[in-house]
Amino acid sequence: MAVFLAEPYKIKVVEPIKVTTREYREQAIKEAGYNMFRLKSEDVYVDTLTDSGTNAMSAEQWSALMHGDEAYAGAASYYRLIAAAKDIFGYGFFQPVHQGRAAEKVLFPSFLEKGKYAIANLFFDTTRAHVELAGARCLECCNPEAADTQLKAPFKGNMDVEKLEKIITEKGPENIGMVVMTITNNSAGGQPVSLQNMRDTAAICQKYHIHLNIDAARFAENAMFVKLREPECKDMSIKEITRAFFDLADTFTMSAKKDAIVNMGGLIGVKDEEAPYILKIKANCISFEGFYTYGGLNGRDLDAMAVGLYEGMDENWLRYRLATMEYFGERLDEYGIPYQSPAGGHGIFLDAAKFYPQIPYNEFPGQVLSIELYKECGLRGCDIGSFMIGNDPDTGKQLKSINEFTRLAIPRRVYTQTHYDMVIEAINEVWKKRETIKRGYRITWEPPILRHFQATLEPIE
Repeated sequence: MAVFLAEPYKIKVVEPIKVTTREYREQAIKEAGYNMFRLKSEDVYVDTLTDSGTNAMSAEQWSALMHGDEAYAGAASYYRLIAAAKDIFGYGFFQPVHQGRAAEKVLFPSFLEKGKYAIANLFFDTTRAHVELAGARCLECCNPEAADTQLKAPFKGNMDVEKLEKIITEKGPENIGMVVMTITNNSAGGQPVSLQNMRDTAAICQKYHIHLNIDAARFAENAMFVKLREPECKDMSIKEITRAFFDLADTFTMSAKKDAIVNMGGLIGVKDEEAPYILKIKANCISFEGFYTYGGLNGRDLDAMAVGLYEGMDENWLRYRLATMEYFGERLDEYGIPYQSPAGGHGIFLDAAKFYPQIPYNEFPGQVLSIELYKECGLRGCDIGSFMIGNDPDTGKQLKSINEFTRLAIPRRVYTQTHYDMVIEAINEVWKKRETIKRGYRITWEPPILRHFQATLEPIE
């Protein structure tokens, strides 16, 4: 029987949430064009659309807000953040930005342009978009184990290093603008990357003189998985594991809205403080974000991030975080419900293709399952599959995702076991009725980039 690990925190402030009827929810999702991002949050009971910026800050973080120095340039808050980042990551230069996609927008044009490629263990949505906006194209080398959702392997987020080297030699090292290692691997189901795999990937990048960037949004969760699953790291601290990873890369881009447990913020890190592209980073930041010592953030946001970076690495917190996902997965196992197994670090990724094998990828089974779960109990998740991945930028043809997931991304320090148990029962109800769903959805309007945020859909009758 699944056992829930008690929370390592107390609840100090609460927010009421609205209870709705199925009839109400069916009308709400219709008015939203069957797009989960277009639902009003007040019409959602449990919101697992994302774990990005949806977290509950601690008393220490709220206290840090009051220290915020709102000077336009050279604020004390900036220097407190830089000191924390240097202590944790050990890099020579850091650039705050307002969130992860801003980090990509500011950094990527220094390495990517038309005719270049970026290679990743898997790209998430905004990272893929910013590679393409820079004129380059995406190639992926995900661990093939990630395609088998029922396989319980410890590091399904790993880079396929043999495929990586093969692609580099085929395309030519001079045409590879960067390699991106995403930790944890979000599109693979929040699956971790091992330290040994990071070493192997770095060795290939060094061999061919290719820039290596870490997508570091969930670096602490990845480090905890490594501590628990990689024997050589079992006696290392989270900070020591983090430094071991980041020492192997040249740069990192981070959404601090995940493991730094803030509602807004991001970071770029550059190992070499003399790197010539730092000037380009600063120039892009000033143009797109704001002066480089605030990067589009209030001083109080910088202070909250400085505190949150440490809180996100607390081992008691991380053990609870991962144990919560494990509990969720074990409850689903009791019902025989398919998901990316073992459970990832930041959420449960339901295998929508196994829920609805009758629905082809271009009718978006992940979106179908998201909609059915919302109708059932007011749960908001999202498609991490072919609907999200979109169209080939050159041919316009719908791409097929490696998996068709419905992601339930769990906000940090927000919901309780009772919420999770309610959601699990609702998932089981939808699972039992899965054969009644015959068709999926078609897109009636979509923008050219990141369509899943805005597109309008309709059910196929």
